[in-house]
Amino acid sequence: MTIMETTGVASSGRVSVVTGGASGIGEACVRQLAATTSTMVVVLDRDLDKARAVAKKVGGRAYAGDVGDAAALEACAATIERECGPVDVLVNSAGILQVPQRPHDLPMAIWDDVVKVDQRGTYVASVAFARAMIARRRGSIVNIASIAGMRSMPLHAYAPAKAAVIAMTECLASEWGPSGVRVNAVSPGFTLTPALQEAIDRGERDTAHLIVNAALRRLVTPDEIARVVAFLASDAASAMTGANVPVDCGWLAGTSWSTYGGLREATG
Repeated sequence: MTIMETTGVASSGRVSVVTGGASGIGEACVRQLAATTSTMVVVLDRDLDKARAVAKKVGGRAYAGDVGDAAALEACAATIERECGPVDVLVNSAGILQVPQRPHDLPMAIWDDVVKVDQRGTYVASVAFARAMIARRRGSIVNIASIAGMRSMPLHAYAPAKAAVIAMTECLASEWGPSGVRVNAVSPGFTLTPALQEAIDRGERDTAHLIVNAALRRLVTPDEIARVVAFLASDAASAMTGANVPVDCGWLAGTSWSTYGGLREATG
């Protein structure tokens, strides 16, 4: 079932949909798109109350939707197209995290949930909204992947799922490019979302460990991710498709320096 809350009016301008838009990186993407490239932003999230609150701030609309339910999401996409207008931009930000565990200690139920939402959910949402984009021969999809999908990590469900998102981005870009639909990905580094802050506060994550290999020696902010997402969604990136853009404060560049004792201290 799809539930919608209207906090604005339908517009003939550019409509963007952000899955998982009620919190974290998704919420930052909603704000950025509303401020730059979109006339109407639709917040699609399992938590309708939070989605309503975010949508209200940007004059957008809120829908309850679960990327884990393919049939319901197809119906939701059709409803959004009908009630809000043609969707030009889709940001796939819905996802769930995973606590680092050894494979033999990781319950398969958790593995299945992560893959269902992070990998399968990205595919399901892309297909659901791309149908109309293909018919109109225009559209931009931006998937939120992760640097976890680009390196070995003790995240035996999350990392492979995000690697699949990167591969999926390339596959869909090649498939839908001739129809005028661009598909790109952003791979955030360690980003100070409310979820990460809560894990730090609980003592589950150590900030020093998160930034020790980052060339800029800090965490990424959600707004920094959102600005890159908005660029990829915009006409300024009209020749970009199939790309995966890391936004990680130089973590990927700096990790191999641990072999030589780690990153050097600042000079000047």
